[in-house]
Amino acid sequence: MKLISVKLPEALVDGMDELIRRGVYPSRSALLRAAVRDLLRRELWGEEEKGR
Repeated sequence: MKLISVKLPEALVDGMDELIRRGVYPSRSALLRAAVRDLLRRELWGEEEKGR
């Protein structure tokens, strides 16, 4: 994997940390990988979200 640095507004980081606290994601890295993957599927590769 490649390491990247990202600056985000504090409110987004707080939201990420809440999802991690709830156990939805194990880490910020895992959450960001899922978010970027889903964005690329939708915007670049044209895949629709399941259930739509």
